[in-house]
Amino acid sequence: MTHVAPVGGTAVQDHVALAEIELCGELIIAASAAHEDRLSLESIDEVLKVAEERARERGAREA
Repeated sequence: MTHVAPVGGTAVQDHVALAEIELCGELIIAASAAHEDRLSLESIDEVLKVAEERARERGAREA
């Protein structure tokens, strides 16, 4: 017996997957605009907003 998902408005959004897709898109855009062959680790961190996330986490821990 084969189970098939029903047709219609039953789509489920995976917010984590959507966020990861958005980040990948940002990296692709940055890589295509870069003048060098590869993005530096600093450039990748900047695109992914690593410093901002770390600062936000520090603020949450201190609160």
